[in-house]
Amino acid sequence: MNAPIGAELDTLRAEAQAHYRDLKARVPVVSDDAIDLILREARSHYAWSDRPVSRETLEAIYEIMIAGPTSMNTCPARIVFVTSEDGKERLKKSLKPANVAKMATAPVTAIIAHDLEFWKELPFLFPHEDRRPLFEGKPAHIEATAFRNGTLQGAYFMIAARALGLDVGAMSGFDNDVVDEEFFAGTTLKSNFLCNLGYADESALFQKLPRFAFDKVCSFA
Repeated sequence: MNAPIGAELDTLRAEAQAHYRDLKARVPVVSDDAIDLILREARSHYAWSDRPVSRETLEAIYEIMIAGPTSMNTCPARIVFVTSEDGKERLKKSLKPANVAKMATAPVTAIIAHDLEFWKELPFLFPHEDRRPLFEGKPAHIEATAFRNGTLQGAYFMIAARALGLDVGAMSGFDNDVVDEEFFAGTTLKSNFLCNLGYADESALFQKLPRFAFDKVCSFA
């Protein structure tokens, strides 16, 4: 671990605070159109155009996603971008029949996974204090932390993709064990969910499904 201390730390903190104050002054809220694009009017897609998705775009999505918060900056998510015919054939083994075509026609299918040894990277990710003892020898805590924060990062991934003009279609209709055997055998990675990614064929959309009203699901304590 090599965390800044003393005057160096004070300078870095002051710069971070000034940067954030400047950002909030310039952009106090995002536009309604931006909110519509990433969440309010966004849709899950199941049909795709043949427009490709470049590696540069995938890297840009990652750079946005990785900025999202995770507990203790654990960053446990790991992603496999399935783009090749071989990769799609391997992934198809895990899918329920109704999901095969959705995956096969998508330019990219991201396997959103998490690493159960994320905590070994904490000296780099959380350098000012050694938090590894909180996890070492505690498999249940490791699994819960990896799954929770990896899922958060998967959500950031979807929002980042939408923010960059892409469409997404998350899928859970598959066998995690088959994915783990095909793509993560002999590793400490476990799959969470799949996310098709590309530029949608909007002609396959149907009406937006209902959502609960605030008072149905929210309360105060």
